[in-house]
Amino acid sequence: MELIKKIKQTEAQAQEIVEQAKAEAASLAEQGRQYRRQLLEQAERERKKAVQEAVSQGQSQARQEIESLKAQAEKQRQELRQKAEHKKAAAVARVMDYLGSDFAKRPQNQVPV
Repeated sequence: MELIKKIKQTEAQAQEIVEQAKAEAASLAEQGRQYRRQLLEQAERERKKAVQEAVSQGQSQARQEIESLKAQAEKQRQELRQKAEHKKAAAVARVMDYLGSDFAKRPQNQVPV
């Protein structure tokens, strides 16, 4: 009788140990899931931050490049205007010389058409 009692008591203790082990395993598994979830959330936040920083940096570089290109284009326009002004002045002078010499060769009563 005593032996049966000890066996039942040992079985109960074994069952209790098994239940505790199951509970601890479930708890550890949940902790692991929470830890992985936290790591994933942190990685996602860092990824979003990195993307935002990259976008911001890209926009900044684009603005700088735009300003540089605008300045370069304005410089080229000014150079072209200066060249055109010199050519225009020379062309006007040649036309005036031509008209002046042509006008001088004409008789006084003829007007150029």
